[in-house]
Amino acid sequence: MRVAVLFSGGKDSVLATSWTLKQGFDPILVTVKPPEYSMMFHHPNIEFTKYQAQAMELPQEFVETTEENWRGKLIEKLRQLQVKGIVTGAIASQYQKKRIDSVAAELGIPAYAPLWHREKEILEEIRDFEVYVTAVSAEGLDEKFLGQPFQKIVDARLSGIHLLLEGGEGETFVTYAPFFKKRIVIKSWDKSFDGVRGIAKIKEIEIKEKSS
Repeated sequence: MRVAVLFSGGKDSVLATSWTLKQGFDPILVTVKPPEYSMMFHHPNIEFTKYQAQAMELPQEFVETTEENWRGKLIEKLRQLQVKGIVTGAIASQYQKKRIDSVAAELGIPAYAPLWHREKEILEEIRDFEVYVTAVSAEGLDEKFLGQPFQKIVDARLSGIHLLLEGGEGETFVTYAPFFKKRIVIKSWDKSFDGVRGIAKIKEIEIKEKSS
């Protein structure tokens, strides 16, 4: 069954993609290009998700949206693709889940959220992923975490910060997971921090064979 995975390149959507493959589904990655500081979708480094699609050897489609038209644009794309289901990496955000459930209902297809309220299991399941922090936006998260392995945030156990950054505290980018066919290497970053928000933009990236 062909399904659309709403794919941002972060740890949650990569894990959701892995789940989709384990179910025997035929996934196509659908990546929304939102405006900066979108309430619905991941923004930092979204253009580099094409390298992840290549590393996973999966097809990908992009949808450019605004905060006002994202729903109509997404429905239009999913209709074109004739998918039979939508898969998301939602963990705890009712705001996001309800809106995607509404899209699925209008299309008459199921919405799958395999990570929903599975925080402890997710930390274990991504243990073998290579995950980097690409944005921070919460008290206690500063420039020292940007471009660093996500595990540093987990190890810090910061008070008031969701361990999986589900409250909008940060964003991530995955360079490798066990089901990837190839490995991504980030060679350099462009980092900025204004005292509240910080972003690590990828400057140089390449794909290598897994054995490299």
